[in-house]
Amino acid sequence: MPQINFGVIYFCFLLSWVYSDCGCNKDLNRKYEEFGTISTSSNEVPVCKRDKQNNLHYRNYYPEDPTMSFIPGGSYLIGTDEPHFQSDGEAPERLAKVSDFYIDKYEVSNAKFYDFVKKTNYTTEAEIYGDSFLFKTLLTSEMQKEYEDFRVVSAPWWFKVKGISWQNPHGLHSSIKDFWDHPVVHVSWNDAVAYCLWAGKRLPSEAEWEVACRGGKKRKLFPWGNKLKPRGKHWLNIWQGDFPDGNTAEDGYGITSPVNKFRQNDYDIYNIVGNVWEWTHDVWKRNDESTNAEHVKKGGSYLCHKSYCYRYRCAARSQNTADSSSGNLGFRCAKDS
Repeated sequence: MPQINFGVIYFCFLLSWVYSDCGCNKDLNRKYEEFGTISTSSNEVPVCKRDKQNNLHYRNYYPEDPTMSFIPGGSYLIGTDEPHFQSDGEAPERLAKVSDFYIDKYEVSNAKFYDFVKKTNYTTEAEIYGDSFLFKTLLTSEMQKEYEDFRVVSAPWWFKVKGISWQNPHGLHSSIKDFWDHPVVHVSWNDAVAYCLWAGKRLPSEAEWEVACRGGKKRKLFPWGNKLKPRGKHWLNIWQGDFPDGNTAEDGYGITSPVNKFRQNDYDIYNIVGNVWEWTHDVWKRNDESTNAEHVKKGGSYLCHKSYCYRYRCAARSQNTADSSSGNLGFRCAKDS
C-alpha cells in the first residue's frame, strides 16, 4: 500500500489558499457596482482587494483604528492633462510615489475638535484675530449692509465678520450644539496642524490626499467615477441651483453635512470631495519658507458650483495662507503606517 505524504498535501492546500482567495471572492456574496464598487451598507468593512494584474490579494484596511483607512503605498497617477483651471496647477498628470499610510475616513468633527480644545485650552487663530469669513446666505440683509466694506473683492459673497469662530460657525447667534457631527470649520492651517499633532497624526500631503481621493481608480473626475450622479443619486454635498443666491439643497443640505453622510470610494472615505475644503501639508509655491505661506487645500465644499468653483474633483486644488479661515474650510488627518 503506497504511503501518503500528508506534509505535501498540506503544503499544496496552503499554497492554493494563499493564491486563490483571502475571503473576498464572489462566493462570499461581496458584490461590486460597475461605477464605484460602493457598498450600500455602512457596516461593511472592506478587508482586502484583488490586484487584477497579478491575481493576488492585499489588505487595504486595518482594524486597529476603525476611523482610519489604510492606503497601500506605490506609484499613483495624480493631476490631470485636462485641467479645468490651468492657473491652479492641476496639470500635468504625473506619477506620485507614496509610502503606506493611514487617512481619516471622516473630516474632523466639531465634537472631536471640542475635545481637543477642552483638553488643551487651545485658542484658534480666528478667535485670536477676532474674525473669520462667512458666506452671504448666513447673514441677514442688515448684516450684509453693515459689513459691505469687508467683502472679498473678487468674491463679494464672502464677508469678514467679527466674532466668528469654530464655536459659532454659521453666524454670531449660532452654535455647534446641533452640529456635533458636522465638520469643524473656521480653522486655519496652523490650527489643523496643532490638532493633528495632539492626536498623534499629521496633515496628509497633497499627493496622499489625492491618492486617497481616487480610491484606486485612474483618470476619474470624482472618487467614485466620472458621472456626478450615478443612477440619479447624490454622492456629495455641493451647491445646486443658481450660484450664489439660490441653493436648492437637492442633496439634502444647504450648509455642511455630517462627516459620515457621503461614502465616496473603495477606501471607505467620506466627504473627501464636497462639504468642506480640506487643508493639506504642502505649500502652494514650491520651497516657500515664509512664515505665513500659502498651503494647498483640496476637495471643494458645499458652496462649490460648476459654473463658478468646479473644484470638487480629485485633481482640483486651491490655496490659502496658513492663518486663513472660513465657514467652508476644515481638514482630516493622516499618519504613517
